[in-house]
Amino acid sequence: MNTVQVKDKQFALYISKERIQERVREVAAQMDADLREKCPLFLVVLNGSFVFAADLLRDVNFPCEITFIRMASYEGTSTTGQVKQVLGLKESIEGRTVVIVEDIVDTGYTMQELLRILAEKNPKEVIVTALFVKPNNLKIDLDIHYRCFDIDNDFIVGYGLDYDHVGRNLPNIYKVIE
Repeated sequence: MNTVQVKDKQFALYISKERIQERVREVAAQMDADLREKCPLFLVVLNGSFVFAADLLRDVNFPCEITFIRMASYEGTSTTGQVKQVLGLKESIEGRTVVIVEDIVDTGYTMQELLRILAEKNPKEVIVTALFVKPNNLKIDLDIHYRCFDIDNDFIVGYGLDYDHVGRNLPNIYKVIE
């Protein structure tokens, strides 16, 4: 399928599910080398990261734990500039290695706020993992340890990412046709 309709917008195929799976396996292999001895806690940012996190964790080969947090900053196709925590962290992370699993880092404000929240809980280290990064749209300097793809400032859906809560189930990534 080269184009899809999601609500009132048309989207064109951007990154195939095969290419995504290949990059996720490569990132998991890097993590295997780096994190094998740390038994990290994977902190998955809902809702968009759930597909990425599922594939990533199936490909890592070391002891780890997983939990979820939900942050919100988008309405429709654009960021609101306001970041709020919708579902908070319940587990203690004091002295732990925490691996944030994020679907997309756009302006960086959501990640900056999440890093601030986590720092207050005294983790040993916090490692940022992103499926997509929009380097030309970043408003702050972030250390993103693992990333699958750098992309332009296009609005995308599929593989867990949505447009107004629709399109997460698409297996490929599609970008909006303006």
